[in-house]
Amino acid sequence: MTPAEAFAAIPLAAVCCDNNFDREEAHVLKEQLISRSPYRSMTPLAFGELIDGLLRLFRRDHWQELVRQAVPALTAEQQEVAYVLAVKLAFCDRVVKPEEEAFLSTLASELSLPPGRTAQIQEVFALLQRDVLA
Repeated sequence: MTPAEAFAAIPLAAVCCDNNFDREEAHVLKEQLISRSPYRSMTPLAFGELIDGLLRLFRRDHWQELVRQAVPALTAEQQEVAYVLAVKLAFCDRVVKPEEEAFLSTLASELSLPPGRTAQIQEVFALLQRDVLA
């Protein structure tokens, strides 16, 4: 897996881990990826082929295999940002489902991040999603 495939695989797995790839999550995923190198220089066809290939892997092997293949292809910094995107996608509908919690926990254990870093990232997103004026 190339670094570009691996980086996209992590947030894609976050979106697919609950077997519910909704429109809002798809929009946030695409928006977050195409604003970054190398995806912003891809043609729409090439970007679509990249995502389709990762979705085929997901359907064949499930998200655990996507993560297993993706993590070693990324530097620690790339892993951290990919984790941030995964958390953002899990929180984007304001409800983190048990499947998403399990995904984030499993992903966190696979990454080469300092102890406690993934918990900090999740805390920030939980704060950002809190509806304090309701």
